[in-house]
Amino acid sequence: MEELKLKVLELLKEDARRTPDLVATMLGVDVEEVRRAIKEMEAEHIIVKYATVVNWSKVDDEKVTALIEVQITPERGRGFDAIAERIYLHPEVKSVYLMSGAYDLLVEVEGKNLKEVASFVSSKLSPIESVLSTKTHFILKKYKQDGIIFEDHVEDFRMHISP
Repeated sequence: MEELKLKVLELLKEDARRTPDLVATMLGVDVEEVRRAIKEMEAEHIIVKYATVVNWSKVDDEKVTALIEVQITPERGRGFDAIAERIYLHPEVKSVYLMSGAYDLLVEVEGKNLKEVASFVSSKLSPIESVLSTKTHFILKKYKQDGIIFEDHVEDFRMHISP
């Protein structure tokens, strides 16, 4: 991938609201080059979506998020992809990652409450033939996501004391 596209991606990843004009100014290139690069990356499905990062703890919205470790037996000929597809097609599933280590897939699920997430695991995820085991971890608090710190950081104004 050409250098310009990589730089454009980095700037849009930091803030998707940046206009092609602003990106061009920041990179010192012609705005039409930036527009063309963005259009090409959208067509090639490199840029998939422009999203907003929300600190849901500051919104009165009772959502529960769980990370589920899933051990599976890969399908002959399709490996992990077929099972991952069966899982990620459920609307409650926000992310699915193929992992190295003690488990095969990491599944992020969102529900209205603990019972809804537990129901998804017991009625939709665990019954899949290739699923050997699951381990569910509920997210209690997010401190940082996508490089963005959610906590109000308080500066330490204490004086440095040397010996």
